[in-house]
Amino acid sequence: MRRILLALTTIALTTATTGWAATTGVAQAAPTPTASVTAAPTPTPVCPPALPIGGRVSAATTTSLTVVYFIALSPPCGYRPPITVGLFASREDAYAWRNPVAELVSAERDGTVTFDRLTPDTEYWFGFRDSESRWEPYYGGSGRTAALTSCRATATIDSRWGTGFVATVTVRNVGPQPLDQWRVSWRWAGDERIQAVWGGVVDPAGADVVVRNAPYNGTLAPDGVTTFGLLATASAPPAGLTLTCAR
Repeated sequence: MRRILLALTTIALTTATTGWAATTGVAQAAPTPTASVTAAPTPTPVCPPALPIGGRVSAATTTSLTVVYFIALSPPCGYRPPITVGLFASREDAYAWRNPVAELVSAERDGTVTFDRLTPDTEYWFGFRDSESRWEPYYGGSGRTAALTSCRATATIDSRWGTGFVATVTVRNVGPQPLDQWRVSWRWAGDERIQAVWGGVVDPAGADVVVRNAPYNGTLAPDGVTTFGLLATASAPPAGLTLTCAR
């Protein structure tokens, strides 16, 4: 009995000193591996080779030009309102945004602006700039203000018959300055064709007709008047003519 107690005491001391080496029969769980996640890089947008903004002159008077524009793309490839529309005296100034004649700002993505107090019968170029002062260096349009009215032409049908007519056209200088030349033009509505002109020089081209002054009646003082006549054939003679007169 004494030997058994001595043996148990020895085992207990050995265990306390060296640790229990026997297995318990229960498997230990393996440590969970930590996943390493790398964020995908943000792709750099590839902008298509297209104009981000476009526009055109939609109306013109002697002293104004109206420009309509549209933004084709959104940022980062396109422009962000407000948009500054600049008007320039030349294509080179428009492309470099240099010496603008006038600038107008629009808060619309697709908008319309009107430039006033311009010079009659003058060509202007326009360009666009966004809110970050970036401008489109490869696109620009142009428009011309209308010329001042210098003359007016009216037609009177003197006689007509089944296959033709004779008309007299009166040309009047309605401007403040003397005229040294004039040009009357119109478009036929049907199959009319000029056979003869007196008091002017005709330049017919199909349905479009231009009659210029003769060498002796091109100079007109303010409110001065001259006339020319014409003989034309037609299957149905017109009731009248709508004429345009210019210097």
